[in-house]
Amino acid sequence: MVKLNVKNLKEIDEAPAREKLTEWAEKEQQFLERLFKNYGKELTFEIIINKSSATYTVSASLNMRSKTLLMAEEDRDVLTAAHKLFDLFRQEAKKQKELERKDYLYKRKR
Repeated sequence: MVKLNVKNLKEIDEAPAREKLTEWAEKEQQFLERLFKNYGKELTFEIIINKSSATYTVSASLNMRSKTLLMAEEDRDVLTAAHKLFDLFRQEAKKQKELERKDYLYKRKR
């Protein structure tokens, strides 16, 4: 089970962009639920949006067994930053899951 937590959504000025971002976040949550369906820990997928003067910073985190995945992207458009972030986040989540799956091989005595 993956819980979705989106913070600072009100910093996005345009309502259509806000709706599109929440839709993408829900799709990403569904992907992560499929990826981690047999995972032994409750996961929290957190998305934080910050707006500085001209750029948006979109960051995402996922607390896993061995470590917390944390990534951030900056762009002038919030949807572009979110799209780049979700693509990179999918790759890193898959990679970390495989590392945790093979973790017992590295820790055993030889």
